[in-house]
Amino acid sequence: MTEPTTLERAFDLARSGLFASVNDIRLALKRERFDNVEAHLAGPSLARQLRALCTAARLPTDA
Repeated sequence: MTEPTTLERAFDLARSGLFASVNDIRLALKRERFDNVEAHLAGPSLARQLRALCTAARLPTDA
């Protein structure tokens, strides 16, 4: 199995429900030693997508 790319891992982290912001994801990626995190996560469209995933993953579900 191959290692995920920086973007793939960022989306995985956003969907995990453990992160509240894109900055939290950036810090986690740096701790996991992904390269060029700032360059990979640059741009408002990507930030918007990651924020939306973070919010959706953290919303309580009707169980």
